[in-house]
Parts: sequence; C-alpha cells; structure tokens
Amino acid sequence: QVQLVESGGGLVQPGGSLRLSCAASGIVFSINHMGWYRQAPGKQRELVAVMWGGGRPDYADSLKGRFTISRDNTLNTVYLQMNSLKPEDTAVYYCKADGATTTFAHFDSWGQGTQVTVSS
Repeated sequence: QVQLVESGGGLVQPGGSLRLSCAASGIVFSINHMGWYRQAPGKQRELVAVMWGGGRPDYADSLKGRFTISRDNTLNTVYLQMNSLKPEDTAVYYCKADGATTTFAHFDSWGQGTQVTVSS
C-alpha cells in the first residue's frame, strides 16, 4: 500500500503564508505526478497545483503567482508554498499522487487532507 501524509495546515491571517508538505510512503517504486487539490465547504474539489514527473508544474489559473509547488523526488515529498493567503483560500487541502508500487502495480492515492483556514 501507498500512504500520503500531509502536514502544515493551520490558521493564518489574510496576507500570511503557509507551507504544506505531503510525503508518500509504503511500497512506492516510482511516482508520476504529485499534486494538491482543495475542497471548500459546499464546493467541489478543485485542482490547486500539480508537479509532473518531468518536473513541469501546472497551476490553477487563479492561483498563479501566489502558490508554488515543488517536489523532492529523493524523499517522495511534494510541497505547496502558499503566499498572500485570502479568506477564499480556506479549504481542506488534499495531496494526490500516482505511480507504481514495488510490485509494479499502479497506485493512485489521496491523502487524508489538511485544513487551511485564512481568517483574522
């Protein structure tokens, strides 16, 4: 099995910053993409940012310039640096990754989510 564990969420004031981390563990052989999604109350889950295996990032258009995704392949970890946070960024942030296990099976896993609350 492959587990994704997120950390770094919390309460921050508008204009502040947070850095989320997501580490993949278990029977991971290789990872294709790792990314972040979020779901606000009453809304559908949406893409925040994704880092493809070749190192190319993609962002939701509305978040470009404020959020930065990065990845450490040696640690099977993806990060999300969030700056200039706004109340509308309040959501549960989920990590997602897909790839292959050590038994060469495909995995497509979600983390348990971490709450980000932007409020004064």
